[in-house]
Amino acid sequence: MTGDVIVVGGGVIGLTTALTLAERGLRVRVWTRDAPGDTTSAVAGALWWPYRIEPAERVDAWAPASLRVYERLAGDPGATGVRMVAGVHADMELGALGPWADRVAGLRQLPSGALAARVPLVDMPVHLAWLRARLEAAGGVVETRVVTSFAQAPAPVVVNCAGLGARDLVPDAGVRPVRGQLVLVENPGVEEWFVAADASASTATYFFPQPGRLVLGGTAEEDDWRTEPDPEAAAAIVARCARIRPEIGRARVLGHRVGLRPVRPAGVRLGAEPLAGGGVLVHNYGHGGAGVTVAWGCAREAARLVTG
Repeated sequence: MTGDVIVVGGGVIGLTTALTLAERGLRVRVWTRDAPGDTTSAVAGALWWPYRIEPAERVDAWAPASLRVYERLAGDPGATGVRMVAGVHADMELGALGPWADRVAGLRQLPSGALAARVPLVDMPVHLAWLRARLEAAGGVVETRVVTSFAQAPAPVVVNCAGLGARDLVPDAGVRPVRGQLVLVENPGVEEWFVAADASASTATYFFPQPGRLVLGGTAEEDDWRTEPDPEAAAAIVARCARIRPEIGRARVLGHRVGLRPVRPAGVRLGAEPLAGGGVLVHNYGHGGAGVTVAWGCAREAARLVTG
């Protein structure tokens, strides 16, 4: 197939999908309301780990496929933003994980009841810039524009990677925001990541050492559309992290971030349907808090739907 493809959405799912298509020889344009560096993806703490994402049986394929790519990209972290970092997931049983866990080298149960692993940790502003540059090197184009209907796209194939925007664009009322708030602080010497998260709770405790900062989290507030930081939530995030590493409580605050995860209780929608007026519409949205974790696996499946 040699025709044009328009990918709607410029976050990690949209850019990764567009890049995969462009490197298969297709002419690709990305239409995005916000510049990639201003999307929800840019806010993410971005630890590779299947979190709040369904359907589990498809994640078991998508997540390891993405892991393999990130392991390669970690060979040049300055350019790609990807590093392999060791850490601990508290109160997590190895037997409770899906088959994807068998593909994570070195994942092990600790006597404390936690899991230890060395997995990708992605500096999202750097990674999004790398994705865009590589896409453009492959002939792709990123255009800032608001899309209100797929009929606006003059291409035989449209790929919907609109994230939360799919709620109105499809429309799909099942797509809901899960608000995540983060605090950025100077890193007081933390070298490993830590996560204590219950998928059913509205708060979590985690910290991720990123270049030039330590990312603290977080919240998971369902159906909350607020995009401004909540000072009380920020203070609680710092306090929870400081209970694990007391030096975090003394770290200078660098900033605050809020992102709205595009959660779909029915799970990720990844499939194709006819486009009104002819052509094909491929959906790839609803990745919740695990877009980075499954981005490459989903992109490859979306590409197969496009190219056959």
